Amino acid sequence: MSSSIVLATSAEDSRAVEAVVAHHTEMNGTLGLLVEALVRAVETGDATATATAHQRLVAWTRADLLPHALAEEGAMYPHAHRTPDARLLVDAMIAEHGVIGGLVDALADATSPVRAAALGRALQVLFEVHMTKENEQILPLLALSSDVSLATVLDGMHELLGGHEHGRTGSPGPAEVGVGCGCGSVDGGLGGGCGSGAEPADEPRRADPATDPTAPAPGGHSCGCGGHDDAGNLPVLDARAVPHAIRHATIFGALDGVVPGAGMVLLAPHDPLPLLAQVDARWPGTFTVDYLERGPETWALAFMR
Repeated sequence: MSSSIVLATSAEDSRAVEAVVAHHTEMNGTLGLLVEALVRAVETGDATATATAHQRLVAWTRADLLPHALAEEGAMYPHAHRTPDARLLVDAMIAEHGVIGGLVDALADATSPVRAAALGRALQVLFEVHMTKENEQILPLLALSSDVSLATVLDGMHELLGGHEHGRTGSPGPAEVGVGCGCGSVDGGLGGGCGSGAEPADEPRRADPATDPTAPAPGGHSCGCGGHDDAGNLPVLDARAVPHAIRHATIFGALDGVVPGAGMVLLAPHDPLPLLAQVDARWPGTFTVDYLERGPETWALAFMR
């Protein structure tokens, strides 16, 4: 997944680009988590977990993914289609929306767990490729156009920016995306920003769970010992393979897909203390965190909701 810089003709358009890219990244993280949960359930042969994961994936694609695609066709694509050099690309993107819709229908109708998992993975791969083309070709075209204001085009398009009413509360709108961050965090509002070690300004400094095994982890869990007996059955997000600029947004999207009583395992290339502060600020008291592995090359953390 690419994380290219997109130029814009105005600060407003730049913020609009940041918002769309951040929301795309979070959606990709959510889809990845839901597909991974389905694949893992099928692998373990747990029929109940498989049925639940299958239903959740279908519900999310219909409540979030398909409305997002329709919003793109109504907001962004007509403006890009007016540019001769982009016309064929836009036609191809609309055709891909048709393929995505077909995969969602086939996924909903699938009665075989293996077939459902295969369709889910195909949907995930297609969406990532589709998202990359939007981020790297459609958005730059509109952002640099002197004939259209991308910020105006996207004004009120909540399905594009994550504010639509389908139970999704974690995705940022344009005003919530810190320009230059690329991770979907709020400047000064998520307790440290990308890569910084700052604690939230209005919270007392906590003991470092990396150096003090008795220190409470974000979310109030004080074990930090890897005590989740079912951690081996949780879906895994390997953040080490995600570009740094979009890593936090991908993780936020995955965590947004975790329902109460469920969880996920995060693999990180370093102790993700700034991320934990951001998660604690974004979802106060929602997640408990256990360290399953503490380096030196990989940190593994189990998040339970």
